[in-house]
Amino acid sequence: MKNVKSQISFLIILLFSLKISAQYQPKDLNKEDLKKASDWVDKTYNSLSQDQKLGQLFIIALYTNKGEDFINNVRNIVVNEQIGGLILMQDDAAKEINLVNEFQTKSKVPLIIGMDAEWGVFQRIATAHKFPWAMTLGAIQDKSLITQMAAKIAEDCKRMAINWDFAPVVDVNTNPDNPIIGNRSFGSEVSNVVSSGLAYSTGLQNNNILAAIKHFPGHGDTNTDSHLDLPVVSHNIKRLTDIELAPFKALMDKGIGGVMVAHLYVPALENEKGVPASVSKKIVTGILKDKYGYKGLIITDALNMGAVAKRYKPGELDALAFKAGNDIMLFSDGVKEGKRLIQLAIDQKEISKDRVEESVKKILLTKYFLGLTKYEPRNPENINQDLNNHSHKILVQNLYSNALTLLKDDKKLLPLNCKETYYYVPLEEAPYQTFLDQLNLHTTVIIKKASEISTIRPNSTVIVGFHKDNSTAYKPYKISEESKRVLADLSKNQNVILNVFGSAYALKDIDISKIPTVLVSYENNDDSMTATANALNGETRISGKLPVLVNENLKAGMGIDLNASSKINLKDNKKTSIE
Repeated sequence: MKNVKSQISFLIILLFSLKISAQYQPKDLNKEDLKKASDWVDKTYNSLSQDQKLGQLFIIALYTNKGEDFINNVRNIVVNEQIGGLILMQDDAAKEINLVNEFQTKSKVPLIIGMDAEWGVFQRIATAHKFPWAMTLGAIQDKSLITQMAAKIAEDCKRMAINWDFAPVVDVNTNPDNPIIGNRSFGSEVSNVVSSGLAYSTGLQNNNILAAIKHFPGHGDTNTDSHLDLPVVSHNIKRLTDIELAPFKALMDKGIGGVMVAHLYVPALENEKGVPASVSKKIVTGILKDKYGYKGLIITDALNMGAVAKRYKPGELDALAFKAGNDIMLFSDGVKEGKRLIQLAIDQKEISKDRVEESVKKILLTKYFLGLTKYEPRNPENINQDLNNHSHKILVQNLYSNALTLLKDDKKLLPLNCKETYYYVPLEEAPYQTFLDQLNLHTTVIIKKASEISTIRPNSTVIVGFHKDNSTAYKPYKISEESKRVLADLSKNQNVILNVFGSAYALKDIDISKIPTVLVSYENNDDSMTATANALNGETRISGKLPVLVNENLKAGMGIDLNASSKINLKDNKKTSIE
């Protein structure tokens, strides 16, 4: 016990000598490792000019689909401004790898490479495999599965030389009409958001990929997309403390390496009208750093977003964000001017020299802990196959399977009986063929168009699929009036199994009182449809719980467990019957 205490004391002294306390530390860190980290940080920091130190505060965007002039501009900024890192955007993984390899060789200090990879690198690289959105993950009760998923995302990040996944979102989505969070949130309940967010962060950081919880102080109850304009969160202090701020406060001391600050106006936290949280010293320094004691990297949301870009000039915005207490300005459009204005503020004693040392050493220490001092160039060959293969598919289908949420099964219509014949009526605008094909492996299914439902024999069992567009996380979830009419007509004379391949919010204004069985699958893609068909056929257990409050009848936490069937008879693999 005495030796353990001595080691802890030594680590604390070393961290103090760095004038920082690193929030993220690798597993199995010992005093020798920390001594090496301390020496490297001090040596590197002292070798940098003031201009190079300021460069560490900036991350700019790298696109591969905006032409060579754009890439040359990034190249010039990397070389001339000696910036701290890059955020990888769309769309060519191999080209991005080659450019990162090049830029790392041209940087005096290794670059930290970030990406918004909330649902995997697919979020930016279309050839990669898509992982479920956070709302889907929020329905999963075994949170270790989220950790497994994040570990796989970490593997994909490493393959692309990414060190920092700007995830997870820990906003509590209490507003069904939120235009920008929605599916990106784990749900409307603080406890579920915290447990899911911790599971996700653990999966990343245990595999040496930095996490960043976002969007502080909470973007879950907004009506405005901050990419376009400045949202206002007008709740009082008690509500903010209980809901919006709660996940961040709960996760602050869990070793999560980064926090991303949102472009939101929160009057209860910032009394100067219209000042976004991202440039508010009261919020970033006063609450996040001083009140909550957060010691990790604090990074702004993208500075090109309309919420702030409409209000401040490039460079001016960066300087304001640094003055507020942020360590890193993300997606900067004004590095050179930002550096000039930050230095001017230092010269005029608006910012202390210690602030630069604090942030830069924190950045350097994190880079060391992430292994960036031993960077190994990545090979771009076979990258698309490495990011999208059978191992991804198996994991993802298991995630969708565990998310499936059975809200009703009054007549015990599930699992399906392979000896019976079922009708299938697909509604809404998205593809459904994979679901139909997978159902048909075990069950005889007769497909009917909406215009043909009058030909279905009374008292039949009819599966109705609400197939919503799954192409982005931001697509509307609302169900058309025509689909509602078809559903109502079917429920008069048929035993309906309603399957929602979309957000649970789709049920917000749907009358399900006369529908005996309701299942939510959350998303409409091949993996989700395959997992759903397997569950309906009794191959897998259904155990998900509703992650959001939908309406007064459908509350967070609802969900019926249904065990897999002990007997499954595989019928002849034939094409779906069509009358």
